[in-house]
Amino acid sequence: MRNLIEQFRPKSLADFIGQEHLLGENAPLKLILDSYAHHYTMKSCGQMPHIVIFGPAGSGKTSLARIIAQRDNQVFLEYNATNFKLESLKKELAQYRHSLIKPLLFVDEIHRLNIAQQEFFLPILEKNEICFIGASTENPFFVLSAPLRSRLLLFEFKALTRDNMEFLYQKVVAKYPPKHYFQHVKQWLLDRQDGDCRVFLRLLDIALDIDSKSIVELETLQEITKHSQGVRENSVHYDYISALIKSIRGSDENAAIYYLACLIQCGENPEFIARRLVILASEDIGNANPNAFTLSVNTMNAVSKIGYPEARIILAQCVIYLSCSPKSNSAYSAINMALQDVQKSIDKVPLHLCAHAQGYRYPHNFGGFVLQKYHQGKEYVQYKNIGFEKTLQEWLMKIKTEIRKNEK
Repeated sequence: MRNLIEQFRPKSLADFIGQEHLLGENAPLKLILDSYAHHYTMKSCGQMPHIVIFGPAGSGKTSLARIIAQRDNQVFLEYNATNFKLESLKKELAQYRHSLIKPLLFVDEIHRLNIAQQEFFLPILEKNEICFIGASTENPFFVLSAPLRSRLLLFEFKALTRDNMEFLYQKVVAKYPPKHYFQHVKQWLLDRQDGDCRVFLRLLDIALDIDSKSIVELETLQEITKHSQGVRENSVHYDYISALIKSIRGSDENAAIYYLACLIQCGENPEFIARRLVILASEDIGNANPNAFTLSVNTMNAVSKIGYPEARIILAQCVIYLSCSPKSNSAYSAINMALQDVQKSIDKVPLHLCAHAQGYRYPHNFGGFVLQKYHQGKEYVQYKNIGFEKTLQEWLMKIKTEIRKNEK
């Protein structure tokens, strides 16, 4: 194996493939980096804004961080948030506290940092004690705290295009020409590429290794890739999380636990999973079991502070509880129906309900409930005869019936 991933990792901006919208001539990130290079020669490293690059796997985020550090001859500290140890970073940064040299700290998978870890960076970034670059496959607006985001510039990388991959392919085969017919391999690689140059180069490396001995059969490559560990990023985010949610909605706790395990095994952010569980607790369970929402919110808060590996237990407890809870989508259906009506027209508020109007009957002066006109609309809330929602409906119908009898 030739380790094509490292061999063809770009060493300068001139070698960089893709991201023309950010790194092309007069593009925003290119202008910032060029300006920063000038300031750095004047011992003013703090001039460079702290940035986070987010986008698909294999789009060049790590490579760009290394290029910046190498170009400006900076101390490069590289961390991955999946196994991030705060104490280790503190010790390393302490070496530069009184130095004129400010290291460039690169944190990959920054969306995996919990809230406490994110808060650690706030004063450091505020004082420009380091140059900071973060990378993420998640949108920072959804996974980073507002105080941290306010100290960062965010740049979105795009998946590499087919043209980008073909250019990369030509560079590789120019150095390592295939010995046998290889056009079918090229087309297969380009057809199945998903904008991830790491996957592309790894498969090309395997194909060239086979080619050194005999002609490459596509069936062989397909068999190899079929048993590769992990799943494509889009599948993790959409197919597996969809399967988890639908299994919980269908009250199949065993299927739900299985799909949760798949997401954990594939490295899915526990906070992303927890947020989806909070939404499900309100959308699909609601008042049939109000405790489900409380537990899911507590789960979201807990995993943001704890993280893997222990977060798996917290998520599992929540998934089982939600799966076993009675289901109702009454709140989801009610607000959607009401929104459809107000999008057409918005009624005026009845006079007795206005802020300073007279004639409002205060329910607590009537034993907690009194009949009066609040709105002449349709009944948006369609109760499900299940769980605590059944109890709520029975109480409401009982009290309304009694009041109507007393007012006759």
